Amino acid sequence: MEKGTKRTLNELLVKLFNEVMAIEAKAIITKEYRDITNNDMHIIEAIGIEEPRKMSEIAKRLGVTTGTLTTNMNSLENKGYIIRERSTSDKRVVLVILTPKGKKAFFHHRDFHKNMIRSIIRGLDEEEMKVMIKCLLNLNDFFIGIKRTNQSQ
Repeated sequence: MEKGTKRTLNELLVKLFNEVMAIEAKAIITKEYRDITNNDMHIIEAIGIEEPRKMSEIAKRLGVTTGTLTTNMNSLENKGYIIRERSTSDKRVVLVILTPKGKKAFFHHRDFHKNMIRSIIRGLDEEEMKVMIKCLLNLNDFFIGIKRTNQSQ
């Protein structure tokens, strides 16, 4: 790969990383959802709509501790996006479910991501999408390696 190509790729990645969270926040934190943050939306996404989810599962999906997550959950519960309840089979386990308001926010966030993916793959054939997936997996592996290194220090 030519030096200019590597430089262009680096500049593009840096620009995307710097802008993606801000752009996403502006797109999904609308007037209706001004009472929550972009981070809250990602928590709502991690809870999902399928079935009640354990706090520990949500924390694992997000890569945070349960203690860290608890503060955010308090806020989301106070604002009416989630309900927490104790498991009937194991009282130590806290289950989280989205309220109708939380489900609406979930679908709003999901639609943003669907549109983003549609935009990314527009004009790509199946082989090009496979190459893109491989590149993104490599990037993910790079970040996981850095995360592990930082955690062991």
